[in-house]
Amino acid sequence: MSKSPESTLDRFAREKLDALEARALRRRLIETDRREGAIAFRDGRRLVSFCCNDYLNLSQNETVKRAAIEATETYGVGSGASRLVSGNHPLFRALELRLAEWKEAEDCVVFGSGYMANMGIIPALVREGDLILADELAHACLLSGSKLSGARVEIFRHNDMEHLRALLAAHRGAARHCLILTDGIFSMDGDAAPVEEMADIAARHDAWLMTDDAHGLGVVGNEGRGSSFMGETKAAVPLQMGTLSKAIGAYGGYLCASRAVCDLIRTRARTLIYSTGLPPATAAAAIAALDFIRAHPDYCRRPVEKARAFTRTLGLPDPESPIVPLILGDAEVTLAASALLEAEGYLVTGIRPPTVPAGTARLRFTFTAEHDDADIARLASLVRDRILPRRAAE
Repeated sequence: MSKSPESTLDRFAREKLDALEARALRRRLIETDRREGAIAFRDGRRLVSFCCNDYLNLSQNETVKRAAIEATETYGVGSGASRLVSGNHPLFRALELRLAEWKEAEDCVVFGSGYMANMGIIPALVREGDLILADELAHACLLSGSKLSGARVEIFRHNDMEHLRALLAAHRGAARHCLILTDGIFSMDGDAAPVEEMADIAARHDAWLMTDDAHGLGVVGNEGRGSSFMGETKAAVPLQMGTLSKAIGAYGGYLCASRAVCDLIRTRARTLIYSTGLPPATAAAAIAALDFIRAHPDYCRRPVEKARAFTRTLGLPDPESPIVPLILGDAEVTLAASALLEAEGYLVTGIRPPTVPAGTARLRFTFTAEHDDADIARLASLVRDRILPRRAAE
């Protein structure tokens, strides 16, 4: 049987893949079997994972799993429809009430994912004639939602409040509404946004501050309430967005805000209106995880404490979150470092452009409550003795 001629579509895809391969930027899915604690299995090998966002290991918590099983037995596997049709099962409201209370907001809306939340919230609040100011390292879904809105988008330098003020002075007057976007904890660098100062700046310019707290809820702030609670009092953030897939250990996204804003989002956010609701098991797991977090504040401090033990061994600054980046610069060097650690029994995925800016490929270490202190100490020794010397020689 003769081979069919290559289509223009296949040629396009192959050439793109070849170009990415040449720059060590091609991605591949690798099956990973996650188990108890921080253990993962790849190709039959047991690895200690330092690249998972399950910061409190609640995806494997017996109480959380049991809640998911019981919800499935009661309500079934799926929600069956979008929330505005018939998919709004009783567990949604229970989850939203817990989140709103925990974040000290009037109300809450739960979405199918964090990405879907940002793609729906931003276009529902601003449009052509409005202004968006976003941190240059804000998560991709914040930037995607901004582009979709049709509003004018200006980018300010990372955590640079003087640049933010300058952009407001230059552009705020010409815009009907203004939305300021930032991560609460930045996913690739692990540092915190100056949320209190940003809230003050926003208020002075009649701008609306929205924080993406995906990597903050459960692990930073007073009792694990997130980045809005890292100061002595709650920062005045009117739009507290986040996910249920990191420290919560489940799946989904949310927005905690005023009752009026949440009602508007339920009415206008296309990613809520036109998507099937989260399965009952997922909502039940998130409820159980939130209850666990509220009952165990000391446990919630463990990920940052373990990250701090790692950085102090290496002589690095104390981290603000469970995320510690080690910037190696070159993508091939980063992949080689990741392979070295995997050979030693550790899973630390290399992060490459476009996820991070060009020239800043890195190992991104994430620490969880169940990491063994001896594993952390040995990992730090490997980084100090076998990876840092290579970086210095580059």
